[in-house]
Amino acid sequence: MHNLKELKIWNKAIDLTVDVYKATSSFPQDERFGLTRQARRCAVSIPSNIAEGAGRNSNKEFSNFLGIANGSSYELQTQLIISNKLNLLNDELLDSILKQIDELQKMNYAFQKTLLNN
Repeated sequence: MHNLKELKIWNKAIDLTVDVYKATSSFPQDERFGLTRQARRCAVSIPSNIAEGAGRNSNKEFSNFLGIANGSSYELQTQLIISNKLNLLNDELLDSILKQIDELQKMNYAFQKTLLNN
């Protein structure tokens, strides 16, 4: 088991989730059950899967949950790009969040590799 609160990847995923919640708070009310809910669900899924994996009994299991978290990050990217194309999210905010996601994905791949090699 890993100490969750000390995992840099988990802390960055929490920060990303907070930023996604803030970014989607200005979305129109009619998107509450559409892109707002989907983007937030994906964002929450990232640190949640990292947390679940950290509590598992093996590095292989942890790596599997990191893979699920990474899939959610790609899903989140897609929803944010769609939001931008619909003029719900400005270019500057989109770029900022996409940079966070990209950094998280790189950390995720590196961490998976480390886990599987140990």
